[in-house]
Amino acid sequence: MKIFISVLIMSVMVVLSDAQNPVFTHVFTADPSPHVWPNDDRLWVYTSHDEPGSNNHYGMTGYHAFSTTDMVHWTDHGRILHLENVEWAESHAWAMDAAYYRGKYYLIYCMKEAGIGLFRTGVARSDVPQGPFTDLGYIKGVEFGQDPAIFIDDDETPYLFWGHDRKCFGAALNDDLMSIKPETYVDLTSQLKYVFEGPWVHKFKGKYYLSYPGLTPRKWPEKMFYGVADQPLGPYEFKGCFMDDFEGQSGTNHGGTVTYKGKDIMFYHSAWLSGGLSETRCVMADYLNYDEKGNIISIVPSKEGLGLADRTKTTILLEAENGFAAGGDLYNVIVDTWIKDYSGKGYVTNFDNPYDHVSMLAQVARPSKFRFKVRYASPDGESNHDVLINSHLYRDFVFPASKTFREIDFGIVELKEGDNLIRIFKRNWKPSKGDLAIDYVKLEQVFEDED
Repeated sequence: MKIFISVLIMSVMVVLSDAQNPVFTHVFTADPSPHVWPNDDRLWVYTSHDEPGSNNHYGMTGYHAFSTTDMVHWTDHGRILHLENVEWAESHAWAMDAAYYRGKYYLIYCMKEAGIGLFRTGVARSDVPQGPFTDLGYIKGVEFGQDPAIFIDDDETPYLFWGHDRKCFGAALNDDLMSIKPETYVDLTSQLKYVFEGPWVHKFKGKYYLSYPGLTPRKWPEKMFYGVADQPLGPYEFKGCFMDDFEGQSGTNHGGTVTYKGKDIMFYHSAWLSGGLSETRCVMADYLNYDEKGNIISIVPSKEGLGLADRTKTTILLEAENGFAAGGDLYNVIVDTWIKDYSGKGYVTNFDNPYDHVSMLAQVARPSKFRFKVRYASPDGESNHDVLINSHLYRDFVFPASKTFREIDFGIVELKEGDNLIRIFKRNWKPSKGDLAIDYVKLEQVFEDED
């Protein structure tokens, strides 16, 4: 992942309101990791996050999770892990991958170790696919562990791949995922022509495909190449380039493949959303096809993308109970579970005193309008609370009595570029009869032609 400023013909940007590429248009995202989990009908995509207005990749600090059932309507589950949640790290929340292993969900990511400045491959775990994830430490035996990818084979053996600055490595992991098996370590660099970073492994018809961004030679921007092997750790036979230069690309590229509803899909990133700024990227998706010999047919990025609708639409869903782990805060309130049918792991309640509050973080790429909804219950009567979005105070939010959880629509709100803190708090001048319970906040993306 290197700094590269690309020049873009701006006509590419004009059509983004009627396109399925980029996939997510409300927030800057990169390094997509797509997955389908057991007993789950959703497609999941985990991404890194680029800060709006950035001219570097060094300020990347967190990760997001997205889900969909139709690849048109997406849910952004907000921030799932941040630099401030990782005690051993100091910077560089770059590419990541995810895995479901032995009943738990894992985020395999990279950050630089505090005081050393060396990239480590971190491991974080969650009981649910949307996180937030709790850091467990970094994987032992992985030196300079940038751009990790984890591959769980059919026999449940976990393999780790990582790469940086014209190198690529692989190894089998021990069962706890916290260390490699040293005897399996392999340097794959010589087998993967033009390799630079960002390996990804998937399986097709019994063969292992290792795809990666590379330079030809050391010429930016990156193209996407791949090799094929009979075993996860190779040896790999270099096959060639399957994504060449394209208009509006970022200096870097990074991607992963997934099979969903019978279709193979390649997720990657570009600079389309930002107008050509390589440090503020966006996730793209196109179908991945093979010829009769199993070779990947070249992908030419297009605004139509998956071609399922004129455009995608994303809803930001922020679980109230996640608190600090997702960039928010719980002040003088508690997480409870006695009112049934809550989403996530519970809900927030006990707004007993003035300024008791729950806050949640929403991140967006540019000033945007969203429809603001809250799922709540107020079993004992009507509740009166205020909502603070950044510095704008919305008064007289009335939550009607409801013994069960229901959604209430509070209309259109505006979010600013970057981080937006949404706070729901008890009013200090008007008594409430109800014991308010907040399940989640939902922000539905609104386009200009929908105002």
